[in-house]
Amino acid sequence: MGHHSLLFLCVTLVLCHLGALSQTPSYGERGSDLGIQVFQEVARARPQENVVLSPHGVASILGMLLPGADGETRQQILTALRYKKNGPYKMLKRLHKNLTSRSNQDIVTIANAFFIQEGVPIEGPFISTNKANFQCASRNLDFSDTHRASDIINDWVKNRTRGMIPSLIKPDMLDPALTRMVAINTIYFKGLWKTRFLPENTKVRNFNGGDGVIYKVPMMSQLSVFNIAQVSTPQDTKYKVVELPYHGNTISMLIALPSEEDTPLSAILPYINTATVQSWIKLLNYRKVRLLLPKFSAEAEVDLETPLSALGITDMFNEGKANFKYLSPEPIHVSRALQKSKIEVNEDGTKASAATTAILLARSSPPWVIVDRPFLFLIRHKSTGTILFMGQINKP
Repeated sequence: MGHHSLLFLCVTLVLCHLGALSQTPSYGERGSDLGIQVFQEVARARPQENVVLSPHGVASILGMLLPGADGETRQQILTALRYKKNGPYKMLKRLHKNLTSRSNQDIVTIANAFFIQEGVPIEGPFISTNKANFQCASRNLDFSDTHRASDIINDWVKNRTRGMIPSLIKPDMLDPALTRMVAINTIYFKGLWKTRFLPENTKVRNFNGGDGVIYKVPMMSQLSVFNIAQVSTPQDTKYKVVELPYHGNTISMLIALPSEEDTPLSAILPYINTATVQSWIKLLNYRKVRLLLPKFSAEAEVDLETPLSALGITDMFNEGKANFKYLSPEPIHVSRALQKSKIEVNEDGTKASAATTAILLARSSPPWVIVDRPFLFLIRHKSTGTILFMGQINKP
């Protein structure tokens, strides 16, 4: 670590389970595409594990750092995000507003903050831009007392994630002499299914884990009308996509499951981006099915430096090359980038609607869709195409 460093921590949380745009990708989709690439890098390194990440969280933190960056450091961020040179702030501000609007009430809470070493000069416009675009809070901290500093940051995270992430950083992650700034992005999600899984229908069934072991897991079950598609990769690997809407209808979970039991997730993962997801949306058709989905919870901590560096964002981590001249007159670089995510999926939902019930009285015997082997999920904000969360579940 160099004489001044920027320690950046990103935490995202999703709690509980977790539409069409023009051909030009929206800012939500551009950021999500970079986040999906980060997810693919991590999943490639952990093929047998559960991995959870917020693609939007990755893009948010880069968007927050962007107004402070100059030169090649700035160019690398812009190139990776495919943002226009003049600053995407108006669009990002609108996106943030859209994601946290009342129409998604009690579903998405995004909280951002910078903790800055007392006495370090920080440029005013950097703070004000982030406050305007991301409702980003900033406060001074004394990092020389690493225990107290980590306690303050952890308390902030705990409050913003409603206690679901009680701690994020350990004192030894902070350098008492060198840490200048900690940047934090928290995303909290709690979704109620539009149609609920009845707890009495949940039964223990087999799940074929990514490691070849058969696990006994509580499998939720629901006879309902779902949007379903059969999709193929360019290599003609077939997989199913099922959409489960949340009660506000602004956000839904998409589940992708290889059609053949012996096809690994790694066969479909490289082909997924927001354009693929757009193509799914066009192919989805409503069908009456019995859907069996495991209850699951997964936590993952990801160090973002390695995947971001692999995607060409290298200078901001390099003490000799980082250029954050619009953030501080002192030389600063990002010394640590972490994201911690948690997801829990269960039966909770709003009451089944009368319309759905009527359809269920039809006599035909519906097909079963059983999610009993490794699967991917994406939680998507429909109107902007933003991927809020993404995960691979190898073992519920």
